[in-house]
Amino acid sequence: MKRTRPLSLIIAAVLGVGAGYLFDQLLTAAGRPTFTPMVSLPIMLVVLGIVVVLFALPIHRATHGRSAGPVNPFHAVRVAMLAKASSLLGALFVGLGLGLILFLLTRPNDPSVGSLSALIATVVCAALLVAGGLIAEHLCTIRKDDDDEHPRGGSGSDRPDDSGLAGGSHPR
Repeated sequence: MKRTRPLSLIIAAVLGVGAGYLFDQLLTAAGRPTFTPMVSLPIMLVVLGIVVVLFALPIHRATHGRSAGPVNPFHAVRVAMLAKASSLLGALFVGLGLGLILFLLTRPNDPSVGSLSALIATVVCAALLVAGGLIAEHLCTIRKDDDDEHPRGGSGSDRPDDSGLAGGSHPR
């Protein structure tokens, strides 16, 4: 599994901005009030970020020799995937919140303090979820051994070069 790339997080945030802005635009066009998240949404985003990091801590301890028990590889992969999904979901919610804020700020009338503060809290807590997901993903990675780079005892290349020898460092 590869680590979460910044480009993936940026794409998720940009998609969220577009979705948030479009959602409020459609609500307003239908004569309905704009969307304001409940107070529980930012709280749940922070709790999810904390839980993901807490799930990753035992794996980090076990892979660095600070735990008595072995690491269940299936559990480690599940936690790593949860961490990756959390960071992507957090980036999407950051974008969604920013899109909703952008829509409110582009309206001719001033937004209410309650709706704007709920959206700002959502963006901040979603950013904390991204950070928690990335930290947990980092905690679930293991150090590379020398054997990982040279799986067959060669110089790291699995394909023969022009000389027909593995690694290409041998003279002809």
